[in-house]
Amino acid sequence: MSRIIIVSNRLPVTVNKRKGELVFYPSAGGLATGLNSLDEKWDKIWVGWPGEEIKETEQQQSIKESLQKDQLFPVFLSGEEIELFYEGFSNKAIWPHFHYFTQYTTYDDSYWQAYCKVNGKFAAVLQEIIQEGDLIWVHDYHLMLLPALIRKDFPKASIGFFLHIPFPSYEVFRILPWRKELLLGVLGADQIGFHTFGYMRHFLSAVYRIGGFEHEFGKLQIKDRTINVDVFPMGIDYDKYANPVLDIYEDHGAFEIRRLAKGKKLVISIDRLDYTKGIPQRILAFEEFISKHPEYHDKVSFVLIVVPSRANVDQYQELKQQVDTLVGAVNGRFGTFNWEPIKYFYRALSKEELMSLYREGDIAMITPLRDGMNLVAKEYIASKDQSKKGVLILSEMAGASNELTEALIVNPQDLRDLVRMLEVAMTMNEKEQRWRLERMQEKLRIYTLKHWATTFVMEQKKLMESKPQPHTNLLAGTNKQQLYAAYKNAEKALIILDYDGTLMNFDPDPQAVFPDEELIKLLKAMAAKVGHCLVINSGRDKKTLNRWLGGLELDLAAEHGVWVKKGEDWFKNEGLKTAWKSKIRQVLQNVVERTPGSFIEEKDYSLAWHYRRIDRDLGEKRVREFRDVLIYLTANLDLQVLEGNKVVEIKNAGVNKGKATLNWLNEGPYDFILAIGDDHTDEDIFTVLPAEAYSIKVGLGQTKARFNVLTVEDVREMLTEMAEQA
Repeated sequence: MSRIIIVSNRLPVTVNKRKGELVFYPSAGGLATGLNSLDEKWDKIWVGWPGEEIKETEQQQSIKESLQKDQLFPVFLSGEEIELFYEGFSNKAIWPHFHYFTQYTTYDDSYWQAYCKVNGKFAAVLQEIIQEGDLIWVHDYHLMLLPALIRKDFPKASIGFFLHIPFPSYEVFRILPWRKELLLGVLGADQIGFHTFGYMRHFLSAVYRIGGFEHEFGKLQIKDRTINVDVFPMGIDYDKYANPVLDIYEDHGAFEIRRLAKGKKLVISIDRLDYTKGIPQRILAFEEFISKHPEYHDKVSFVLIVVPSRANVDQYQELKQQVDTLVGAVNGRFGTFNWEPIKYFYRALSKEELMSLYREGDIAMITPLRDGMNLVAKEYIASKDQSKKGVLILSEMAGASNELTEALIVNPQDLRDLVRMLEVAMTMNEKEQRWRLERMQEKLRIYTLKHWATTFVMEQKKLMESKPQPHTNLLAGTNKQQLYAAYKNAEKALIILDYDGTLMNFDPDPQAVFPDEELIKLLKAMAAKVGHCLVINSGRDKKTLNRWLGGLELDLAAEHGVWVKKGEDWFKNEGLKTAWKSKIRQVLQNVVERTPGSFIEEKDYSLAWHYRRIDRDLGEKRVREFRDVLIYLTANLDLQVLEGNKVVEIKNAGVNKGKATLNWLNEGPYDFILAIGDDHTDEDIFTVLPAEAYSIKVGLGQTKARFNVLTVEDVREMLTEMAEQA
């Protein structure tokens, strides 16, 4: 049986001390429901905090033994860790920041240290549990460092991560001092999931701008790992709300809700007390509505349910006071002996009360200022499965608005918009209500909580079982040793090396990557071997290559083969033209003037527009703008347009690195041939090499090379080993 290890801040069971005794009871929440609904073929193991500070070692051991019978593994936290990690960094730094309430973000290093420590505690517990073949699924913002910690201990483990709250835009996220550590922590996962495409887009933007990792259709390549970043909207247990099993007449609260609904329209609002929920704005909108529409006095009631939350946090205490004051003001202004405009309850509801409120509510106002998904909106829609009567007013800032597009979508900060939608909802006929509800219910029946959990796990399982791409063959082990041996024994060898991205990493300033002392020493050593020919075959201009490497006993090819240096002398391809450059230069200069940070590099027989120093998306936008113009201008000029790593180069057609390589290949035969390059211009070299040659691509993209290495550092290490063996 396959094992799935679920890791979340809380276990699905809470441990409480009552009169010195330990009491276990199920934790509320959709996460436990969804994950428990996974196919029975999965052996489910759960790791998390049991919800209580347990100091005594004996009690900890007792709890462990009790919970492990049900495959539950507790992570014990001290009172200080709970305060600093959970109440501190998780809910005073990440929570407000990711919900765009940066004014409430607390930058406290002691919080951060506790966050690191607790994530480490989770990793320590997992060290004792994880086995080969396990699928690990880490949940939410409390454990953003954990995937990388697991990856460190178990490099080949299959790790998933799902964020249940919004991921903010790059401009907001970048403010956090610990932004890079959080990103790199999450990037330890093989699959990363979000509720909406917007959150996914923000994450990928931050990964690129902060971590420097580019994605291709949501796939990130980090060394030898492919990371899938995707959208997995969380659903609900539809039948639980559409066909609830309960007797509302046995519950006094449920009975009172039904009695209240007789003869009145009910506008309902159910939320945890939180500044992200927009509760004051809702009250003000209802006040404005009944002020404008006296005809609804005594005919509508606003049932406001606020569930207590984080009562010891200052912002929540202030919010509670604000809500109390606003409710009192509205009821004091408009209330009569027979009518209380706002029915306000500061408590959680029983199951019967909640279902009754959903069913009796004519209008649900779910208008958070920012929300990851908001399942209350989905529960309300499902509860109308039988009656087909009801209207949902939903904030565009809730993740659910991406799916429930038939709801009345509002800007929760726009009071006039909220009032207008209340007016629309009050007068909507039953035919339109039914039409909207049925379409939303169709989606919710398909995209259930079980569907969400199953889809995420199955996609991660595919990743776990997938083999490396057929074109990817990392140079390692026996292959590498064979290369070393062939080189050592060769009397006549040809070695062809690209420069940028192969011998030196890229830099925003192309002139900043001059060869360091270590590289010069390495090239000298390789060029010194009698009978061996070392060639640097680069897109660099002749002048730069000559200045950097001209003093070494090696050969050079510049501008993708326009210029070739063998021995002391340079020679070039015949028939190359430069008259075209003035016309093309005007186009590129216009782009530079509109794109600060980009620049033109002029070579003898080519022009290149670089956008390494600017935002990648802006650079790619500019490329799309002038690509067609360039193709049109170069159509009859025998020119070629090359798109490289944040560069577009225009050069004479028919000149490439492969043709330049023939200058040396024709002097063969050789006992050993090696060529290394990193981009598509080097594919021309790999194409002309004999089948037995060692051709190596730096990176894991599609290639004609026989082998891959991951980084420039790997190339340097390999060449150093070769030089030492020689």
